[in-house]
Amino acid sequence: MPRFVIERAIPEIGSAPREALRDASQKSNQVLGEMAAEKKHIQWEYSYVAGDKTFCIYIADNEDLIHEHAERSGFPASKITQVRKIIDPVTAEA
Repeated sequence: MPRFVIERAIPEIGSAPREALRDASQKSNQVLGEMAAEKKHIQWEYSYVAGDKTFCIYIADNEDLIHEHAERSGFPASKITQVRKIIDPVTAEA
């Protein structure tokens, strides 16, 4: 399945208390569970929280599922970018 980076503009998310992040995670997981029950293939890997944005990494059959999750969960998907390749330190090796 393709991997996507989702940029979410959420004011002051970087200073949100742990409880707020927990609640957001629970809401996202709830929607993902509902979508899985509908045989929609989408998975949240993890998110980076920085300032007024989050950068979420998802795997999904297509970008439409990312938009659907954003709408159903209430979390904005300000920008969605499909990952084409991954590089890391091992990439430097011959």
